[in-house]
Amino acid sequence: MNETIGVVACTNACLDYIEHPYDIRILRSRVHLGDESFIDYEELTAKEFYTRLSDDKTLFPKTSQPPIGEMIETFKTLKGEGKTDIIVVTISSNMSGIYSTAIAAGKQVEGVNVHVFDSKTVAYAQASMALKASKMAKAEKPVKEIMSALDIIRDKNHIVFAVNTLTYLVKNGRLSNAQGFLGSMLKIKPLLHVSSEGKVENIEKIRTFKKAVNRVIESFLEDTKDLDVLPYIVHAQNEETRDYIIARLQAEDASLEHVIDIPLTPAVGAHGGPGAIGLGYIEKSAL
Repeated sequence: MNETIGVVACTNACLDYIEHPYDIRILRSRVHLGDESFIDYEELTAKEFYTRLSDDKTLFPKTSQPPIGEMIETFKTLKGEGKTDIIVVTISSNMSGIYSTAIAAGKQVEGVNVHVFDSKTVAYAQASMALKASKMAKAEKPVKEIMSALDIIRDKNHIVFAVNTLTYLVKNGRLSNAQGFLGSMLKIKPLLHVSSEGKVENIEKIRTFKKAVNRVIESFLEDTKDLDVLPYIVHAQNEETRDYIIARLQAEDASLEHVIDIPLTPAVGAHGGPGAIGLGYIEKSAL
């Protein structure tokens, strides 16, 4: 029997802000601001979210993952559309429970094979995996071949980022080595990255945000020396810093003429906080 493959991603991939030709279903997290709750992107976009935080400094956002019932319904819908297999690309299992919940949901839907892939990352790198899966599915490649291709992208990407405050990461439990940052240490502007295990970890303690941004750029240039990469920036409504990074990159390397730029959707920005910015890359050989 030929495989007919559907592709699903979670909201953390920020696919809503990327133009593409594929039918990728989105499992949407909830964003909570005070007494209000919103479905990510559908009821609260990145621009609206960061404007709310800017206008009311007392708001502290929290998130909750998509309900398992919605995952089950998404899988059933794709089954009803004739899909024999579903590939689900999730945010890192070390950042969220979406991966394990999607596995549980898949087991509750009979008559379709649900393959859940742990991207071990977030935002654009995760999105690139869903896009690759969709491209290959459209070309009628088998599930096994698609999953192997996703493994390669997962092994050949990296992102380093800076935040204005660690408060959001620590309070939301997303910083894996948070113990040393409590109390007055929240004032530092560390260099952070997503590790190969898919954890948000501190690389370096830095005292100012500007210095942290400069180290983000230096780290990128060090990592990508002699590599052919697709660079990307993700940010929490920080266009000024984005423009600065792009200008610095292009001054250092004229070949970096195209830098992908997408906002962090509220479900992700709630953890990085306003102004957070990341510079990452994917090796083109993986794409």
